[in-house]
Amino acid sequence: MKEMAQIALFTIISLFLLSSASPPTPHPFHKIYAFGDSYTDTGNTNSTTGPSIFKYVSSLPYGRTFFHHPTNRYSDGRLIIDFIAQSLSLPFLPPYLNTKADTSMGVNFAVAGSTAIRHGFFVKNNLTLNITPQSLQTQLHWFNKYLEAQGCEGNDSTTGQCSAAINEALFWVGEIGVNDYAYTIGSSVSGSTVQRLAIKSVTGFLRALLTKGAKYIVVQGLPTTGCLTLALYLSSEDDRDDIGCVATVNKQSYTHNALLQSQLQVLRKQFPQSVIVYADYWNAYHTVMKYPAKYGFAEPFVACCGSGGAPYNFQVFDACGSPSSSSCSDPNRYINWDGVHLTEAMYKVVSELFVNGSFTHPPFEDLLIRKKKETGMY
Repeated sequence: MKEMAQIALFTIISLFLLSSASPPTPHPFHKIYAFGDSYTDTGNTNSTTGPSIFKYVSSLPYGRTFFHHPTNRYSDGRLIIDFIAQSLSLPFLPPYLNTKADTSMGVNFAVAGSTAIRHGFFVKNNLTLNITPQSLQTQLHWFNKYLEAQGCEGNDSTTGQCSAAINEALFWVGEIGVNDYAYTIGSSVSGSTVQRLAIKSVTGFLRALLTKGAKYIVVQGLPTTGCLTLALYLSSEDDRDDIGCVATVNKQSYTHNALLQSQLQVLRKQFPQSVIVYADYWNAYHTVMKYPAKYGFAEPFVACCGSGGAPYNFQVFDACGSPSSSSCSDPNRYINWDGVHLTEAMYKVVSELFVNGSFTHPPFEDLLIRKKKETGMY
């Protein structure tokens, strides 16, 4: 009798705990579509298909920090897009070219080495050495193919499956354009030409997404590319700004971003029903570089993984993963991972500045509130 009473009491307590438990928090977005280059690519390239300088991306020490094995991400761990997915309680995005992956909660179309300008431009100007053939237009083509598989045709996003594929998604456009400038260094193609064509391409790409019905888009600007180890390695020591980075390169990225933001404002007026957020990568990165210790960094310029030792631990032909390279004991203290790409620690800081800080315009929180109101969650 006593035993039955104990069982009954246990059952009552269990039911009480279940009834008082908080219901699971619904997700404002059911999926994410990501685009961009190696800063966003989660596996559409590997050691044989990506930029040849980083031909060891499919081997350790890439991936050592979080995954503990290489994932074809150009970092020691997670990227900004990974932290964004986690902040929205969504899984890491599978690369589009992984045809066996579950794409029900999003797809990553970003390609390492990708350009904003069409590949044909570089072919025409004899600038095809070590250039990934995929561009932002390739990624748009892949996205269209993906939508077709979901039952979407043309720009009609009103059908059931198609509507769900677009309306429930956050579109994340990672930085794109750094490679365009890099590939034309030393050529007769001017920086102003690259800027004009790249901005035109990105604007056209965004307009295509918006025309298809995209309602929530985040667009990253270019980072302070003059702070990358490679830029410092290639530049003259008298070309430095107030934070010790390459002044001319940072200015180039800054002016590019200013023009991009003006085009985003035009798109906002043309598509008032959509929320277009600008993620200010340049100022977020600049803030960390100005106060690295505040964010936990001791080495703002030295590559964690590379070769050559001081001052930058970077050699173009002996990059991270090569037999003569080595990686630092604690990547969390470094901003640069392999001389061009950043550490997981830096990506985490920047993602937090985007999600919780003041480096998204309008604030990322406003985008979430708008989506929650739309779905009756707010």
